[in-house]
Amino acid sequence: MKNVAVIEDEASAMELLVSFLERFAKERGEEFNIFRFSRAISFLTNYKANYDIVFLDIELPDLNGMEAARKLRDLDRNVALIFVTNMAQFAVRGYEVDAYDFIVKPVFYANFALKLQRVLDHIRDMQGVRLSVSVDDGTVALNSSEIRYIEIMKHRIVYHTVRGEFYSHGTLKKIEEKLKDNYFVRCNNCYLVNLRYVSAVKDFTVYVGEEGLQISHPKKKAFLHALNEYFGGGVI
Repeated sequence: MKNVAVIEDEASAMELLVSFLERFAKERGEEFNIFRFSRAISFLTNYKANYDIVFLDIELPDLNGMEAARKLRDLDRNVALIFVTNMAQFAVRGYEVDAYDFIVKPVFYANFALKLQRVLDHIRDMQGVRLSVSVDDGTVALNSSEIRYIEIMKHRIVYHTVRGEFYSHGTLKKIEEKLKDNYFVRCNNCYLVNLRYVSAVKDFTVYVGEEGLQISHPKKKAFLHALNEYFGGGVI
């Protein structure tokens, strides 16, 4: 089930996009929870990082789509963003806000279905497990694929990601359970390592990029076995 937000102030354009989503779901066996917003402000107010795809019109009252996209990226770096607009000259600036694609009005089903299928394939390839992490000033959406390793430090959880560090609360055991099928393995009681980011192992140190993390004696055998399995038996 994918959560899809449609932000469009024209009622007819909204209904067209929703009908295309429903048709696509029926034809391709997909399931969508569709959320409708006529204003970007209402979409962004009390935003929860639980959307998979956002269709965003650029010409909106109060807050235009490009500005809304910038604010969205401050809250959620991972959601797939697709502009829907008759202003193609602005849509091509989507790289500024990491937009996945854009659709030019008038929207035709064949083009819509092609781009929607592409973004769904991209999400399945990239998303892994999606976590909604409570931090001191709100909530951050993290995909497992962007987490390098997770550390417990003085009763706080630290997510070390490609975007920086995020501090939260919880237990490493519960996070480990959520990520157990996504190549996360403990090297000791303090670190849960994403094997995708392991660059080297030397004695009792595993290097995640250039950072060295200690491997404990009790965890070393299981950790090296998991790493060997991840690399298809290529680790000696």
